[in-house]
Order: sequence, then C-alpha cells, then structure tokens
Amino acid sequence: MQTTPVNIKTKWVIDPAHSQIGFRVKHLGFSNVRGGFKEFDASIYTTGDDFMHAEINFWLNPGSINTGVEKRDEHLRSADFFDVEQFKVINFTATTFVSGGKEASYEMYGELTMKGIKNKVQLDVEFGGIIKDPFGNDKAVLNINGKINRKDWGLHWNALLETGGVLVSEDVWINCEMQLIKQL
Repeated sequence: MQTTPVNIKTKWVIDPAHSQIGFRVKHLGFSNVRGGFKEFDASIYTTGDDFMHAEINFWLNPGSINTGVEKRDEHLRSADFFDVEQFKVINFTATTFVSGGKEASYEMYGELTMKGIKNKVQLDVEFGGIIKDPFGNDKAVLNINGKINRKDWGLHWNALLETGGVLVSEDVWINCEMQLIKQL
C-alpha cells in the first residue's frame, strides 16, 4: 500500500455498501430496540493518512430511519421525535481528537445538531487501519460508539408503565461501522 505524503490533504468518502449507522435504546427498561439510518454521507479530509487530525462533517437523513417496524418508524419521523417534515438533516462535525490510551483508539469530540439544537458530544473511535481491498482501493475502517441523552435534543416523548418505569430510555447508544475509500 502506498501512503499519502504527510503534508497533502487526502479526501475520503464513505463506502455505503460496507458502512452502517446504528443505534439502540432500552425499551420497557430491559430490552433493546435497534435501528439505523439508510441515507448518510460525509465530507472527510485527513492530512496524509493521519486520522488523528481529520476534518469530519457527517450528515444523515432522519427520514431514512429503519427499526424494522414501519409503524414505529413513522412515529419516530413525527414531531414526537425527529420531526422530519421540519428538520431534514442530523449533522455531526468533529472538532477534536484525543488518544484513547489504547493503540488505535481515540476520543472524538464534536457538535451534534438535531432538531435545530446543537450540543457537544464525545464518541469513542477504534481505528482499524488502512488496507488495500481486492479492487486496488485504499480503505480505512472506523468503529464509532457513544451514548447521548435524547432529551438534550428535544426528543422528550415517552409513556409511563404500570410498574412505574418508562417505555423508552433517555439514553441512546450510537454504534457506527464505517469503511472509507481514499480518493485520488
């Protein structure tokens, strides 16, 4: 594999066939509901092949949510949650990277904007390295995980249970697996 010189900006694009943007939330206090988004993209630039100082601007279409249950997806698209009629994009912009203490692990800090509300978030990144695929493309692999409180972005809807708990947890666990393709 040929590496890019350190002082040259390198553009990377998401390989949508090998990437997933997912989440999970507690349902009924003990089980998980999992879902993901089908439409997403990003503007990603590194200096050479160094992802520690990457410029990342990521966006997704909240209307592309898929939990496997259309009725639930319709509710999530409504004003109770993402309000996709009014808010067409969820955006994340990375601002800082810090070594996570283990080799190839990082803490990525940035701003997440959802429903017009921007908040700072911290996500954990595992960098899988850069490899050449069988077609001659240089690929980078990133696994990104984190937890946010949905109420910080105005997603307040819930229902009380007879047992005193709530139907949906406030915490949302984010899990993304991304393959990036180097552009020449």
